[in-house]
Amino acid sequence: MRSLCGRNNRQLIAFIYSEFIMGIFHFLIVVQAIVAASLVGVILMQRSEGGGLGMGGSPSGLMSARGAADFLTRMTTILATVFIILSISLAFVAAQKGGTGEIDSSLERTEVPAAPTAPATTAPAVPASAAPASEVPLDK
Repeated sequence: MRSLCGRNNRQLIAFIYSEFIMGIFHFLIVVQAIVAASLVGVILMQRSEGGGLGMGGSPSGLMSARGAADFLTRMTTILATVFIILSISLAFVAAQKGGTGEIDSSLERTEVPAAPTAPATTAPAVPASAAPASEVPLDK
């Protein structure tokens, strides 16, 4: 009975909460991708002059030049608003997920100790009568 209301129960609740948050996060990412693709599509369907789809049809109604422009402008506004709200929601959910607060040091570089070096020996002095570099034979 002690294990049901003790530490294991709190760990189980924390695990379920964590999985629930990750499920919401994944769902919101999928919705965000769909909204972003829709937003790109709606923006690309608009004419730069504001003519909308320009598919012809009756002079009034949804698919006239003016009606299409109004519809696409409204859809752009709605999709942009939903995109911003989803972005803020994703940031909130990611902050709720949190982390352990520890820095992952698994990829940290470690320095290899340098090999012991031999004692420095003094190089023999070059005699002053050595030939200049331009006169050194290259056939060696």
